[in-house]
Amino acid sequence: MNDTDDSDRELRVSKIRNGTVIDHLAAGQALNVLALLGIDGSGGESVSVGMNVPSDKLAKKDIVKVEDRELSQSEVDVLSVISPEATINIIREYDVIEKKRIERPEAVTGVLSCPNRNCITNADEPVETRFVVFSDGLRCDYCGEIVREDEMATHLDVS
Repeated sequence: MNDTDDSDRELRVSKIRNGTVIDHLAAGQALNVLALLGIDGSGGESVSVGMNVPSDKLAKKDIVKVEDRELSQSEVDVLSVISPEATINIIREYDVIEKKRIERPEAVTGVLSCPNRNCITNADEPVETRFVVFSDGLRCDYCGEIVREDEMATHLDVS
């Protein structure tokens, strides 16, 4: 018999000195967030990832902590599309100096590829992708192709 119950269990992840904590990510999105940020381990970044962590708010969530990195607005915009419940905490000298919920933008540019192979954004033209954001998905501003929320991770353009 085990003497430890669930109330004695705790997630232990070290604090970061400076950087960003992305919390309340939809479960299963942490690896997409790392891809979006261009983090694959080769750059030497210090990263902590928690996946499918118990959450009162979401049942299960992912958490990503990135040392010495603050997100650009375009990175925040795409985060809001793949995980609208996420929060971003800016950490300086081990303290949270800013905590904000992300807001969905009206459109995202240059972060997703269009699934329509005939779209001008997939031709050899100098055209950046642009998607109009809806509550349950995105619509390509050029060809009208719809990308449902559950398909977005497949179309992240992180190259």
